[in-house]
Amino acid sequence: MIKCYLQHLTESESNIMNTEVAITIPEHVYRQAERLAQLTHRPVDELLAEAITLSLAPLDVSSESSLPVEGLSDQEVLDLTNLELPAAQDRRLSRLLDRQQAGKLTDKQRAELISLMQVYQEGLLRKAQALGEAVQRGLIEPLTP
Repeated sequence: MIKCYLQHLTESESNIMNTEVAITIPEHVYRQAERLAQLTHRPVDELLAEAITLSLAPLDVSSESSLPVEGLSDQEVLDLTNLELPAAQDRRLSRLLDRQQAGKLTDKQRAELISLMQVYQEGLLRKAQALGEAVQRGLIEPLTP
């Protein structure tokens, strides 16, 4: 394990406050990051900070989507059981996945794909939570195998 100190301050790019953190990662992960940093002529800490940012930053986080499902009305829970990606995002996700499969993603498209995948996964989780809550409230029948 290698302890990394990440500090990625880019005040000119945004007004977001950055925090310095120390993390311990497996040596092979650090070596992969180090190699990619060399290939892209970037500092390792900058590359790791960007990777963490991209993996955790969804496209749209609203206060509505962070409310616990248990606190929603019956109708809101039922609405969530039918949650789908908006059509435009779904089409874009499909195109990016096709480009990834073909090995033709640019760095910008890769970042967009990661963000869209996170939105998709969060939506699936939210939908699953709503389905469980709807069954618990007796709003829908449980699925049977």
